[in-house]
Amino acid sequence: MERGLENLNIEDGEEEAWMIVGEGDIQKPVYKFCIVGCFLITSVVHFSAMRNTMANLWHPLARVQISNLGEKRFLFKFFHEVDIDRVENGSSWTFNNDLLVIHQLKKDESVADPISDR
Repeated sequence: MERGLENLNIEDGEEEAWMIVGEGDIQKPVYKFCIVGCFLITSVVHFSAMRNTMANLWHPLARVQISNLGEKRFLFKFFHEVDIDRVENGSSWTFNNDLLVIHQLKKDESVADPISDR
């Protein structure tokens, strides 16, 4: 690696990218504290309103990151075990009186799989 650094110059206009070669395969995303949820409604879910409402209702100790997977499906990523346990064991699972069906992802499950297949 030292050989690659000897010609490094901050003021130089080079646009060469560095490739870091590591051992093993490319890492897969970690879904340790992730829940996939789907709303049982026929209308459109307003994502930003739902995201703010659910985060306020669940008020996690760490935080929650909510991603739109499309077709009324969402990925809820928590950053502390206490937060995901609280959601699974009794926190509100509704938004605008519409039911949110949830499933905690297990090892090697994909977020692309439909919830109904589980």
